[in-house]
Amino acid sequence: MLKKRTANQKGLTLVEVMVAMVIALLIFLGVGVVVADSHRSWNRMYNRVYSDVVTDSYVARKTFDAVIRKAGRNHIFADENGGWVEVRYYQDWESTTYDRYARFYVYGDELRVEYGDLDPGQVLSTRIICSNVSSCVFTASGKTAQMVLTLDNGSETATVMTSAVAHN
Repeated sequence: MLKKRTANQKGLTLVEVMVAMVIALLIFLGVGVVVADSHRSWNRMYNRVYSDVVTDSYVARKTFDAVIRKAGRNHIFADENGGWVEVRYYQDWESTTYDRYARFYVYGDELRVEYGDLDPGQVLSTRIICSNVSSCVFTASGKTAQMVLTLDNGSETATVMTSAVAHN
């Protein structure tokens, strides 16, 4: 004699297991897409914030401000075409005449600052501030100097507009 099946059997049918697996798969795929997109966005933002263009623009702005602040009032000179800006300053606090100079200019695709001695007109050192310079314009007016610098490395572009005031 065959036994009758009871309605109280425990367990899942194959169809129920398959439906549960499909639902779980869809949830895992959705979470995976969100995580991958978040990771891509984070990398893009990180590269935007810490790229060489951004750090170079920060260094250029800070260096320009520090050098111009050392300048004597009314001792800031700029090229008529905006190709360079030069400041004159004291070598030390006890000096009575301006004896040093610093000149910002672009050479190739590099922003440079040249430090020198005014008396013999001798260049003491030249420092490369940043590279990937696509354009740079300097202006001077009274005791202020301005720089509009554009950096471009092919994938990122940054424009820096800065103004500094002489304090000596």
